[in-house]
Amino acid sequence: MAFSHNNSFAAATALLCCFLLTSTASAQLSTTFYSKSCPNLLSIVRSAVQSAVSKEARMGASLVRLHFHDCFVNGCDGSILLDDTSSFTGEKNAAPNANSARGFDVVDTIKAAVEKACPGTVSCADLLTIAARDSVAILGGPSWNVKLGRRDARTASQAAANSSIPPPTSSLSSLISSFQSVGLSARDMVALSGSHTIGQSRCANFRARIYNETTIDASLVQSRQRNCPRATGTGDNNLAPLDLQTPAKFDNLYYQNLMNRKGLLHSDQQLFSGGSTDSLVRSYSANPNTFSSDFAAAMIRMGDIKPLTGSSGEIRKNCRKPN
Repeated sequence: MAFSHNNSFAAATALLCCFLLTSTASAQLSTTFYSKSCPNLLSIVRSAVQSAVSKEARMGASLVRLHFHDCFVNGCDGSILLDDTSSFTGEKNAAPNANSARGFDVVDTIKAAVEKACPGTVSCADLLTIAARDSVAILGGPSWNVKLGRRDARTASQAAANSSIPPPTSSLSSLISSFQSVGLSARDMVALSGSHTIGQSRCANFRARIYNETTIDASLVQSRQRNCPRATGTGDNNLAPLDLQTPAKFDNLYYQNLMNRKGLLHSDQQLFSGGSTDSLVRSYSANPNTFSSDFAAAMIRMGDIKPLTGSSGEIRKNCRKPN
């Protein structure tokens, strides 16, 4: 019994230490982190994001997705931005990112403008976090106070990107599990999925749904099949909006689509398929304000995933490579 008790005590102590480390890291993040060291940071980023989204509304969705794909792989540390080299394999060519992750040039533009104003001060991980918030707000969605103070990773993991980012073929249980593994609830997952109210998806991601599934609206099948041939490799990169009605406006119509069996991705429709998240979809469909507040809260929580703070990591001068 003593052995068992000591093991339990050791396990509990380890868990507590882990919790305290995580809590301490996110506690070091602050909405005023750069108020003295880079006072114009938020307006500089906002201006650059506004310019990019004005040229192409889809870029807003791409920047939100970059932040999501960054945070889900070893925390919000800017690792997704690192380029592959002859001696380094990053995350850009992992299955969830290859031929689809985009917006890197916009991040470069933001970084250059911030470096000019405040050299060596602001991390690429923080720039991604701000850019995601601004993208949502510019496209008509909620805004929130962004916590800052993250530092940049010197490493990346293609294997972790392949295993940690939920694919569009995910079942409801695997989606819930993926989000729980990074400390996010099922409610967070459903709220964050609402970012699919903006942006587009590649034919390769929804081909199986429009040709093989029955839980999909017939008119959606018909319209999507016209631009996404059955044969794999043909038209793989042809795009379709994730939200048919307002693909460039951040609203709650995504949830209304799900209730009408018009989720483009299998993983989208899983949120309203007779399972435990149906009631949340109904709630967000009927109450845009509830969706907006839950989405903002979930984005803040996602931004808290395992940040590098203090003396960990570095402040990259170029987001594409370690110093």
